[in-house]
Amino acid sequence: MSTTPSPTIMSLHNLSRRITFRHIAIVAFSSLLLFTLYTFSDWHHARPGILDDYGDRPPPQHAPRPPTSPTDQDTKTSPPKTVWAERAQNVREAFLYAYRGYENYAAPHDELLPVTGSHIDNFNGWAVSMHDSLSTILLMGLHDEFSRALVAIEKTNFTLPHPVKGVPVYTPFFETVIRHLGGLLSAYAYSHEPILLKVADDLATKLAPVFNTTSGLPAYGVDPDTGAVSPRREAVAAEVGSCQLEYAYLARLTGKKEHYDRTASIMKAIAEVNLGRVGMLAQDFDLNTGQHIKGHISVGAASDSLHEYLLKLYLLTGHTDKVSLDLYVKTINRVLTTLLYVSPNRGLLYVTDAFRADLTPIPTHKFEHLSCFLPGLIALGAHTLPDNAFDDARPMGLTLQDENEIQQYNWKKLHMIAAQGLAEACIQMYEDQPTGLGPEEVEFSDDGQLWIRQMRKWRLNGKQGKPPGIGAKKSEVGREDYILRKQAYLLRPETLESVFLLWKTTGDEIWRERGWAAFQAIQKHTQTPYGYSSVRNVSYIPPGFLNEMPSYFLAETLKYLYLLFSDEDLVPLDRWVFNTEAHPLPVIEWTPWERRKFHIPS
Repeated sequence: MSTTPSPTIMSLHNLSRRITFRHIAIVAFSSLLLFTLYTFSDWHHARPGILDDYGDRPPPQHAPRPPTSPTDQDTKTSPPKTVWAERAQNVREAFLYAYRGYENYAAPHDELLPVTGSHIDNFNGWAVSMHDSLSTILLMGLHDEFSRALVAIEKTNFTLPHPVKGVPVYTPFFETVIRHLGGLLSAYAYSHEPILLKVADDLATKLAPVFNTTSGLPAYGVDPDTGAVSPRREAVAAEVGSCQLEYAYLARLTGKKEHYDRTASIMKAIAEVNLGRVGMLAQDFDLNTGQHIKGHISVGAASDSLHEYLLKLYLLTGHTDKVSLDLYVKTINRVLTTLLYVSPNRGLLYVTDAFRADLTPIPTHKFEHLSCFLPGLIALGAHTLPDNAFDDARPMGLTLQDENEIQQYNWKKLHMIAAQGLAEACIQMYEDQPTGLGPEEVEFSDDGQLWIRQMRKWRLNGKQGKPPGIGAKKSEVGREDYILRKQAYLLRPETLESVFLLWKTTGDEIWRERGWAAFQAIQKHTQTPYGYSSVRNVSYIPPGFLNEMPSYFLAETLKYLYLLFSDEDLVPLDRWVFNTEAHPLPVIEWTPWERRKFHIPS
C-alpha cells in the first residue's frame, strides 16, 4: 500500500500552510458586516404591527394578541405550505382571542359586547356564542375550551324569561335551530359525547309545537315552557325551510320518526307550492295555505337559506331526496335567467331580487352581502351533483329565448362561470373599500344587463375572450357602477364561505390570497380590547365600532377562514354538509330498516 499522499490531500495541506491570521480576520469581519446589513434591511422592510382604533393600548390579557402577518410573500406567487400553516394558525389564534373574550366577559350570556367588555342576551339567554362555537372549537383542536363547554352544556335549561306586562315571549325557531341545535349536533358528530345528543334531542322536542300549523310549515316561534306558538300566520322563506338538515340527522341519531317527520312535512308543503310563472319558491308564505303571498323572489335576506337547504338536503341524505333536488334545479335556472346582471362599466356580475315575478319581474339592482353565499352554493352543486342532474329540468325564465339559452351549455361549466363571476364581485366589494371590508348592501345602476343575454351575445360572437362577469375591471373614481346603501360590515361570513368553496372546487390559490387579504382587514379594523366588533362604515378609516360580536363570527367567519388556509382537508365535501351556520353534518347512508321506518323512497 503506497504511503505517498494523494494530490487532493497534498493540495489541502499546501492550502492550510498558506492561511494566515490575516485571512481569518478578513473573513470574520466580512461575515459580521453582512450579518449587520441583513439584519438592518430586514428590520427596515418589516411590516409594522397592525393596530386597532385604540392605538398602542394593549388588550386585556385573556388571550395572546393574534399576529397580523407571518410573512411578506409576494401574493402573485403561491406561498409554500409552511406559510399557509402559519396563516391557519393566525386564524386559530384570532378565534381563541375572540372566544376567550366571550368566556371572560360575557358567558353564560348570549353574545359579547366587544367594545365595552359586557354582554347581551338576544337569543333566549342560552349561551348562543358557546353553542355556535362548538364545531369550530373541535375542528381547531381546542380541547380545553371544549371541556369547559361540556360542563356548561350539562347544566343547560331551555326556559325563557317571564313575560313582561303579559306580553308573551317566543324563542325564534329558525335561529335556535341553525345556531343551537346545529352546533350541538355537529359537535356530537365529531366527539360522540352523549350529553350533546341528549341536549339536542331535548331542545328539538321543546321546539316541536311550531309544526302544528295547517300547512306543516313551522311557525315563527314557541314558548318551550308552555308549548304556546307565535300567532303570526305569515312567514318568510328562510324561517320555514331551514331546519331539514338538522332534523333529518337527529332522526338518524335517535331513531325517532317524529324528528324525520318534521323534515318530511316541510318538503311535502313546499313541493305543493304552485310555482306558476314565479318559477321558484318566493320570499313570503301563508302558514295556513302553504302558498306564496307575493311574487317577490330573492336569494338574499329572508330567503337565502331555504334555497341553500334544497341542495344540501339532497346531499346530506345521500342523494335520496329527489324533491329537494328538483326544487334546487328550478331555483337555479330561475336565478340564472332572471336575477343575474352584469354592470355596464366594470362587468361585475351580481345577483339581485325582483318584484312581480309572476308577471314581468322588476329588479331592484340591490346586491346584499347575505347573497354572497350563492356563488359557493352553485360551485358546490356543480362539484357534487351527478352529470344528469339538470337533464329533465325546464328553466323558468323571463322569455323563451332566455330559457332556451341555458340549454346551449354544459350545465356544470355554465354554473362554474356564474359561481366564479359572482364570487369575484363579492370579494371585489371588499377590495374596493378603503378598509378592505365588505359593505352590507350596495345598489348597482339600473342600466346593467341580464347575464343570460350577455352570455348569448358572447356565444354568438364565437365565445371570444372571457365570459361575461369573469375578470371584472378594478374600481375607478366615477365608474364604480354602484353606491353603498348600507355601509356597515357586520363580521359576516358569506363572501368568505364562497371564497372557501371556490378554492375547494377549483384549486386556484388566488381565492386563498384574496381571503387572506380579507382576514388582514378584519384584524386591522375590527379588533377591540375584548374581541372583534362589527363596524359602522367600511368606506372610512377608522370605520367606527358597533359594539357587537355576533355568534356567527365564531361559527362561520373564522371557521371558513381556518379551513381556507388549512392544507389538510378537514371537512371533505363528499362526506360532510355544512348547515347554514357552517356546522358540518355527516352525509347519511340510510339503512334498509331506517328507510322502512321513516318511509324514505328507494
